[in-house]
Amino acid sequence: MGKLIVAEFMTLDGVAQSGGEPDEDRDGGFSHGGWHAPFRDPEAGRVMFEAAKSMDVLLLGRRTYDVFARFWPTAPQEMPFTAVLNGVPKYVASQTLTEPLTWQGSTLLTQPIAESVAALKDRHEEVHVIGSLNLVQSLLRFGLVDRLDLWVDPLVLGTGKKVFGDGIPPTALRLIESASYPNGMLHLAYDTAGEPTYGTIG
Repeated sequence: MGKLIVAEFMTLDGVAQSGGEPDEDRDGGFSHGGWHAPFRDPEAGRVMFEAAKSMDVLLLGRRTYDVFARFWPTAPQEMPFTAVLNGVPKYVASQTLTEPLTWQGSTLLTQPIAESVAALKDRHEEVHVIGSLNLVQSLLRFGLVDRLDLWVDPLVLGTGKKVFGDGIPPTALRLIESASYPNGMLHLAYDTAGEPTYGTIG
């Protein structure tokens, strides 16, 4: 079975909503959209691109798919991610999407999430998820996430959708990679490692 790898930009308090632009996701009256833009870093971008090159399949939720499908099909070819994202097979998990998928290579998952994603992992070595917070919540609840690739900005927002929302099952994580950048951003990569263990201090 392949691995499912989730990549997220998030704040120190776990918020991942609308990091890319002000109007990306205003659900709940969120007014801090675009918070990640000041922390873009060329070296971090290179690391992200190297990781993305190994994906066999890109899995997205509806909202992230809509954002990506508006930009990447006509993005400049000199941008490193353009060829990778346009060329890789893309699957969309949505219960509300009814319009035809216009981004070339896109397929709507028609089976329940647990079954559909397990089947993708059976067929592919690396299934990558970018953003797609609602989808990530479901994948964590079903125990389908194998790795979390977290890019943590030195920022606290106090409001907004979080990577680890209510209802996520207790999960132990094993740190496999870490790096810091001059702008204060941290890259923390974790493998999931089953259930936590408990004890007493003292």
